[in-house]
Amino acid sequence: MSTDAGAFMTALTLILGLDPYLLDIVALSLRVSLSAVALAALMGLPLGAALALWRFPGHAALVVALNALMGLPPVVAGLCVYLLLSRAGPLGELGLLFTPAAMVVAQVVLVMPIIAALARQQVQELHQEYHEQLASLGLSRLRMIPTLLWDARLGLVTVILAGFGRASAEVGAVMIVGGNIDGVTRVMTTAIVLETSKGNLPLALGLGIVLLGLVALINAAAYLMGEMARRRQG
Repeated sequence: MSTDAGAFMTALTLILGLDPYLLDIVALSLRVSLSAVALAALMGLPLGAALALWRFPGHAALVVALNALMGLPPVVAGLCVYLLLSRAGPLGELGLLFTPAAMVVAQVVLVMPIIAALARQQVQELHQEYHEQLASLGLSRLRMIPTLLWDARLGLVTVILAGFGRASAEVGAVMIVGGNIDGVTRVMTTAIVLETSKGNLPLALGLGIVLLGLVALINAAAYLMGEMARRRQG
């Protein structure tokens, strides 16, 4: 049996045997990413809906900036959060640097523009379709926001899943602000980088398999939600 095959079999053994160290890393990864996506959705969905419904000076520039931030390099986001949370930064007194909370902040910075920009597109399309009906009910633009968000819920779930996929696969930003501290801030992506550099291929492969499985589940869920949305519109 080749070295790579042996490492792969050992990786499967770690997964099927529910290795405690591997499970701890996976659990922390899920806690950080789910927390970040929840916060990003709470901020991004109303922001995207507001940009879809209101026009004001600088609106176009804000939309362009939001779309540009969808491609924000993770290392740049991590550097910005690092400067914000470092001892010399404005929030340094909170002591959040090199903690899971700092990793959540970094992932929110990356995910929130994605959720807000895609939510804006979906709400804008619905508003154009139902504008006259909503106006006839006497709804203000502010009161339209929850109505339109609810009506677009299936598509928005897909948006949120896309944000979770970005967060769970992120490595650069969380490495910078988390420090990849064993048992504290070591998540799947940073652990894979470290264990590969150390030559610990079984653990790296095991975490990689779990991460690939998670990404596959996210994409399958997003596809199913998209199909449900299309059937509903049809």
